[in-house]
Formats: sequence, C-alpha cells, structure tokens
Amino acid sequence: MNQKQMDFVKKAFKISHEELRPVSASFFYFFFLMSSYFILRPVRDEMGIQAGIENLQWLFTGTFITMLLIVPIFGYLMKRFQRQKLIPAIYIFFCLNILIFYGFFSFFTSPLISVIFFVWLSVFNLFVISIFWSFNADIFSSDQAKRLYGPIAAGGSSGAIFGPVITSSLAGQIGVINLLLISVLLLGLATYFLRRLIKHSNVWREKKLVAPIEGSIWEGLKLMIRSSYLKQIGLFVLLYTCISTFLYFEQAHIISEAFTVSEDRTSYFGFRDLLVNTSTLFLQFFITERILRKAGIIFCLILVPVVASFGFLSLGISQSVVVLLIVQVLYRSLNFSIQRPSREVLFTKVSVQEKYNAKNFIDTTLYRGGDALSGWLFAGLSALASLQAISFLAIPLAVVWALSGLRSGRLFNSMTFNLDKNELQDVITKKSA
Repeated sequence: MNQKQMDFVKKAFKISHEELRPVSASFFYFFFLMSSYFILRPVRDEMGIQAGIENLQWLFTGTFITMLLIVPIFGYLMKRFQRQKLIPAIYIFFCLNILIFYGFFSFFTSPLISVIFFVWLSVFNLFVISIFWSFNADIFSSDQAKRLYGPIAAGGSSGAIFGPVITSSLAGQIGVINLLLISVLLLGLATYFLRRLIKHSNVWREKKLVAPIEGSIWEGLKLMIRSSYLKQIGLFVLLYTCISTFLYFEQAHIISEAFTVSEDRTSYFGFRDLLVNTSTLFLQFFITERILRKAGIIFCLILVPVVASFGFLSLGISQSVVVLLIVQVLYRSLNFSIQRPSREVLFTKVSVQEKYNAKNFIDTTLYRGGDALSGWLFAGLSALASLQAISFLAIPLAVVWALSGLRSGRLFNSMTFNLDKNELQDVITKKSA
C-alpha cells in the first residue's frame, strides 16, 4: 500500500497513523480466517441435511456437548500460557485438524465422519471467532471500537465472499475434498497476520496483558452471574441464538422440500452466502461506523431483532424459497454488519478476565447451549404445529430479544463515564512508559 492509499484509508475510516498497522493486520487476520471457514461451510450445511432434518437437534446437541468439553481445556491453557503464544498455537492446532479430516475423507466414506465434521466445524467457527473478538477487545478501547470495528469486520466479510468464490470456482475442477487443503493454507495465513497484529499492538507491551489469565468455564459462569451487565449480555446472546436456530431449522425444511438434488441445495447455500456477504461488506465499509457513532449502541442492538420479527411474520404468511432468501439475507447481513460489531463493543467495558473467561463462556457454551435447547424446542413444536405457525410463535421471542438489546445498551451507556476515566488512565500509563 503506497502513501496515497494509506492517507485515503486513514481519512475515509478515521484511522490514526498509530492505529493503521494494527487495524490492517486485524483486517487480514479476519479475512483469511473467514475465507478458510466459508470454503467449508456449504459442505457442512449440506451434510446437515444429508444426516436428516429430523436429526438436526441431535447435531446441535452434539456440538453443545463438545463445546462443554473444550472450553475447560481452553481455560486451563489460558492459565498456563501467555495469550500471544497460546492463541497462534490454537490456530495451528485447527490447521492440523483440517489435515486429519482431509485424510479421513480421502480414504473413508463413513456417514459418521460427516457428522463429526459438522460438529467440529460448528465448534471451530464459534471458538476462533470468539477468540478473534476477545483479542481485539484487548487491543482497542470503546471509542476506538466504535470507529474501527466496522472496517475490521469488513475483513471478515471480504473473506466470507472470497471463500465461496474459491469453492464455486474450484470444487468442480479439483474436487470438494481438496478444498480442505486450500482452507488449511488460508488458516495458516490468518495465523501469520495474527502474529503481525501481536507485533504491531502496543497492548502487548503491557506486562499485565501478556500474563496468563486465571479462570475456567466455571469462572466464566461465575463472572457472568455476579455481573448484571454480563447477565444481560448473556440473555441477549441466548435469545439471538434461539432466533437464529429457529430460522436455520425453517431453512432446512423449506430447502429440503424445494430441492431434491444435493448439488442444487449446495448451490443455493453458496448463492445465499454470496448475497449475504456482499451486502455485509458494503454495510461494514460505509454504514457500520456511522450508525454506531451517530445512532448509538441501543439502536444497533435492537435493529436485527425488529427485522427478525418482520421476517418471521413474512415466513408465517409464505414459506417460499424467495421469501426465505430475502429474510436470510436481511437478517444475516444486518447481524454481521451492525449487531455483531455493536455486541462486541459491549465487551470493551469489562475486565481482561471477563473478556476471555466470561465472554468465552457466553460466546461458546451459552451460545451452543441455546442452539441445543432451541433445536429440541423446534422439534417439539414441529410435532404439534406447522412451520407457518412456528414462524408466528417466534415473533414474541424476537420482541423479547429486542427488549434485551435495549436493556444491554442502557447498561453500556450508564457505564461510560467511569470506564472512560479508566481508559484515559491506560493512555496516560502507556505514554509515560
């Protein structure tokens, strides 16, 4: 990037000279991370349908149980190792996982491997993205997050476009299995830029932030229970995952009835992802920062729940593929571009231990627990009511979700004064170091 390009980027996104390198490293870190994931996602969605839509709740439950097993291990490692060394090692570990799956898919055709891959990718997705945002919450203050999370998140959306393009372009030429090797390469590049982010971030010069973090899955739960602020965030995330799971299950039923050929379903998922990620990228580059700064955190947190309410109303009226596509594109693009960055801003107002232990518990265990619970709830409702009736029943849940967002935003705003003083003290400490 030449000087003119750097000046344009800094002016367009209000990035200072000191912030440019960390933001750029974070952008490409997220770009390659999401590229790696979105090469594999269409395969996972198709495997879910092949396993039987009547068994999806079992897959979600398996993911939740796996998460319960992994999070305590992560907490133990966080207590033993410095974060700037542990986090890159975690990504290398996942690279090895993908290579192992490549070997299994090359020599075996067992349905069990497909089920394990579905669960693994569901865990991988939540875990590595939670780490990404926790890491950024360590580096950037609340004021910086409002300005910078939009362009940083755009890196992920760009990667989420690049991944499906790679999949659709090369799957027919090199075979689906060989796409796993490309995914490994991209995840390796994400690890490289993670290391660059560590190098460029002044936060790692603070001894208190490179020290191992005490805690565990139970410590994360305790921290959440003790804090009314974290409990409200936890409720917001739980309601979000319930709504998302309901929409995912409705998608599975509608698509399985509309398309009988596996390739057609995979094509739909790829086209949906392309529309979602293209829309998200535009919003993140040009809208997110302005809305976060001008409309405020409360508006950003309640926007998607309101959209979800109208989306389920539309699906209650019509179960067509076109309506489903429109609802999914609106819901997911606004979620990725507006709600997710604003939700991550909430964690800039908590301690380092809460950023990793409580946040990790909320983003992984609580999230996947909500998946499993709502999956079984949907299965139970399906035995009693039609899909259209379930869509109408989801509307009150979306309204409660919006009220939770309102409460979370108000608590965040009430904490601003005291925490800004702490941030100011951090700045003074850094400048005098």
